[in-house]
Amino acid sequence: MIEDVHDAPAFLAGEWRRPVPGSAVAERIGPYLRRVVSRAAVAGPGDGARQAARYARTAARAVAAMSPAARAGVLDRAATLAAERRDRLATLLALELGKPLKDGRGEIDRVADTLTVCADGARRLGGELLPAAGYRRGVGTTALTYRAPAGVALAITPFNAPANLLAHKLGASFAAGNTTIVKAPQQAPASSAAVVELLLDAGMPAEAVQLLHGGADTGAALCAADEVAVISFTGSAQAGAAVARAAGAKRLVLELGGNAATIVCADADIAAAARNCARTGYTNSGQSCISVQRVYVQRHRFEDFLSEFSTEVSNLRVGDPLDEATDVGSMVDDHAAERVIGWAKEAEKEGAEIVLGGTRDGATVSPTIVARPRESAAVVTSEVFGALVAVLPFDTLAGVIETCNQSRYGLQAGLFTQDIGTIFSAWRDLEVGGLVVNGSSNFRLDHLPFGGVKDSGFGRESPRWMIEDFTVLKTLLLRGIDLHTGERA
Repeated sequence: MIEDVHDAPAFLAGEWRRPVPGSAVAERIGPYLRRVVSRAAVAGPGDGARQAARYARTAARAVAAMSPAARAGVLDRAATLAAERRDRLATLLALELGKPLKDGRGEIDRVADTLTVCADGARRLGGELLPAAGYRRGVGTTALTYRAPAGVALAITPFNAPANLLAHKLGASFAAGNTTIVKAPQQAPASSAAVVELLLDAGMPAEAVQLLHGGADTGAALCAADEVAVISFTGSAQAGAAVARAAGAKRLVLELGGNAATIVCADADIAAAARNCARTGYTNSGQSCISVQRVYVQRHRFEDFLSEFSTEVSNLRVGDPLDEATDVGSMVDDHAAERVIGWAKEAEKEGAEIVLGGTRDGATVSPTIVARPRESAAVVTSEVFGALVAVLPFDTLAGVIETCNQSRYGLQAGLFTQDIGTIFSAWRDLEVGGLVVNGSSNFRLDHLPFGGVKDSGFGRESPRWMIEDFTVLKTLLLRGIDLHTGERA
């Protein structure tokens, strides 16, 4: 058994600041091991946040002066380092979050991919020649644009995918030419510090990043800092609203909660759909904004699906996240686990059937299936964010789409069907940011646009689209120079 307590230093104003006796320190208790696994040096909302913001204003100029090629080179080297440090980083995720090693390694593979895509985004930075002379008043003028760095970015990352989502935010911000202040999740301080460390080891200049540990008050102070130009936040809808209030008139990219639905039509391969939903419904103990939460199955195939799904879920191995064979580890803490079990029991009291699971051992929730809950049950209307999937019957496509759209969330949905008309109807009518066909809601390619509507936030959290949010479009008007007519003043 690994007995070490891992230091999670802050990186402030170009220096690593490690936890020392007498300073503010936060200890992370691993949800599976039930002991301290990491110790973070905490920066307060006062001096720490203010120092970071003041330093960032000056640092922004140094980062902006780097060529896109130089920034791309750093990101490419960081991708290579992420692959080399895959096992170490996956172990930190297992210790701090109870994430199984196989899931942690998958996350680090995505970190490497994300950083590579960010490098490509840096190389593609540019602008365009605008058609000024296409309108009468524009004749005699040439107009150009380019994307300039926004300056200071703030990245607030969540606990459920702390490494990859940090790579998205910090990688895209650096590709755009910004300096970035990172506010790490309290549940994954050492994992966050390890990602920042590998970027610095890859050649990212010290001026390009700062890492702070702390609570909501530290995050609020950073959001309110005048020096910050753009904020990228991933987390709950409630926390996102607090970020927006604290930020005021700043550019925001908010990727918030979800209540993901997957629709299984009568013409689907039921066995394949059941395998896919079982595999993706309990990954990271369901702690993903696009994790399979609600599965709607056409009524006359409902029992077939439920039987296949129950068999597949019962074969998942639950236990020690450091065991190579474990499929489902622990949730982030006991409170989260108890909430999931409580919601399952509430649904059962209202007439639903707990087909599988419904128990916990500390923070480890046995994979739970709730069949036929009421539409008003919390497992249907709220974000479970845990190892629970609700399975419900439906009659018509129009009806199930209307049911799905009643959710206040709209991040991503899944659809199993062989009918092209059904695919386009669902794509058009579902109020979500993305639809996965012949896959569950829980599938993401990091180089494609990802984000939602309604309470699931706004903006798209993938490097190409994030770089647009992390830059400012600047226009140049050349009077008396017309590329179309050759006229000069």
